[in-house]
Amino acid sequence: MKLTTAQALVRWLLAQRSETLDGREVPLFPGVFAIFGHGNVLGLGTALEEHRDEIPVWRGHTEQGMALAAVGYAKAAQRRQVGVVTSSIGPGALNMVTAAGVAHANRLPVLLLPGDTFVNRAPDPVLQQIEPFHDGTATVNDAFRAVSRYFDRITRPEQLLATLPQVVRVLTDPADCGPVTLALPQDVQAETFDFPPTLFEPVTHRLPRPRPDRRAVTEAAGVLRAARRPLLVLGGGVRYSGAGRRALEFAERHGIPVTETTAGRTLVPHTHPLYAGPLGITGSSSANAVAASADVVFAVGTRLQDFTTASWTVFSPEMRLVTLNAAAFDAVKHGALAVVGDAYAGLDDLAAQLESWRVDPQWTAQAAEERVKWDAHIDSLRSAASEIPSYAQVVGVVNDLSEPRDYVMTASGGLPGELIGGWRGSGEVSMDVEYGFSCMGYELSGAWGAAIAHDGGLVTTLLGDGSYLMLNSDLFSAAFAGHPLVAVVCDNDGYAVIARLQQGQGGKPFNNFYADCRTSHAEPPRVDFARHAESLGCVVFSASSVDDLRDAYAQARAAAVTERRPAVVVVRTLPAAWTEAGAWWEVGVPEHLAGRPDFDAAKPGQVRYLSR
Repeated sequence: MKLTTAQALVRWLLAQRSETLDGREVPLFPGVFAIFGHGNVLGLGTALEEHRDEIPVWRGHTEQGMALAAVGYAKAAQRRQVGVVTSSIGPGALNMVTAAGVAHANRLPVLLLPGDTFVNRAPDPVLQQIEPFHDGTATVNDAFRAVSRYFDRITRPEQLLATLPQVVRVLTDPADCGPVTLALPQDVQAETFDFPPTLFEPVTHRLPRPRPDRRAVTEAAGVLRAARRPLLVLGGGVRYSGAGRRALEFAERHGIPVTETTAGRTLVPHTHPLYAGPLGITGSSSANAVAASADVVFAVGTRLQDFTTASWTVFSPEMRLVTLNAAAFDAVKHGALAVVGDAYAGLDDLAAQLESWRVDPQWTAQAAEERVKWDAHIDSLRSAASEIPSYAQVVGVVNDLSEPRDYVMTASGGLPGELIGGWRGSGEVSMDVEYGFSCMGYELSGAWGAAIAHDGGLVTTLLGDGSYLMLNSDLFSAAFAGHPLVAVVCDNDGYAVIARLQQGQGGKPFNNFYADCRTSHAEPPRVDFARHAESLGCVVFSASSVDDLRDAYAQARAAAVTERRPAVVVVRTLPAAWTEAGAWWEVGVPEHLAGRPDFDAAKPGQVRYLSR
């Protein structure tokens, strides 16, 4: 079949299918986010237009926003479907690098197709070409190498035959999953080749469940059987394996207290008797207290990021770590006893060896008692008397009015700690907190992608004024395309959580709150977030109290669904009221700051490498 490189690539995308966790067959590549320009409009753009009735093409308004939307889509689709993003060469391509970092840190699949400069070099230097002095083969797209799980530059049409199997391998492999970048020089996009028709035959990609090594399972079972105070930690890998229910059955059978990481949040119903709460700095004092007493930690599907481990101070130095992870890279960290395999299959194999073993009920009861204390603390924060709502109260209102199938999101600043620590879920997979890369701006773009992907409930995203100002154009993207969501914008006059860190360590207030920033105005201008969101095509509601917020959020939910566009709730919030989990986080504290003694006191308690 004589096709251009771009035509062949689009036909291949259309032929790829995926099986969801509940057994349905869906397109692996359900849509493309695109801004056309110099470098992709005549090649890939023309090929996509030829199939416009078969694959949706969503027009974004920043390349970073489109790629973040694709990341949000992948998370909401449980990694079973992959968003495709294409841009022009030069700045359009580089704008996507941040989103590639988000996908890489969070182990989420996205296919990036940036245009690239001419392979033939006849018109060099072309518009937007940077011309590195040291390397004639380098272009801006080489910046993607550090944040791609797989990178290739297609310099001949027939190279697709070799690279496309690798592309789909990475995008669908539980261990290697992450962003793939195919740089597409604009002259090569238009070149033709006689492609074999078999390249375009439909293929369905199913979730592989590699079973762990039997000897590793036996060794891990022995460690658990000898434990007196074990703790089960569930991460995002449990979610993507569809093993949430299986993990709870494992915990129930053996009486093991359960906690969650950021990526694993909402896998466990809040009211479950074995639930100790979320773990870490942005988690709960209940889970952290249980973790400090645990003699064995069984971590499933998690890379144990510093916010989860409180910079490796939340566990006892004598604790024994057992990991179950599809990626050997994550399983072997920190001297763990590594069980490499699928979460569902690994839990099955381990349960078979543990048989009727159960934990001492007193340990299980201790975890439950700690959770009750944390719940009482959250209740007190939600019910506190205040003229201006706190973040905890904002989360409480959204939590109270949400339905079980709804989906809630945030990404950066102070809201992750509030949402992770304060949300009470029903056991549905209902949360996306992008705190692997902590990318400001993900809250709106990622919500657009999640709104396209999420089936059965409403997407609500929570964000601060700083994130809103950083990246807001995809409110218009969602409004234009007709994708309903609710955005709750919390205005507290600046980068409040960084000011908290700065001042909490003894630094002077500087350049975070607006009042501490340089300005030549006696009365600096303020952003009218409500009018701005309205100008982007959103339905807008404002609130100044908890009661106002409750009414505004209820109206926003109804309006978003009825009008098929984003509804934005703008609410003033307290700048210095936080949900504290009582854990330490390592940051570089200069010796002359007041926070240095606390740093020196906490650092020796950090677990550097666990002994097996």
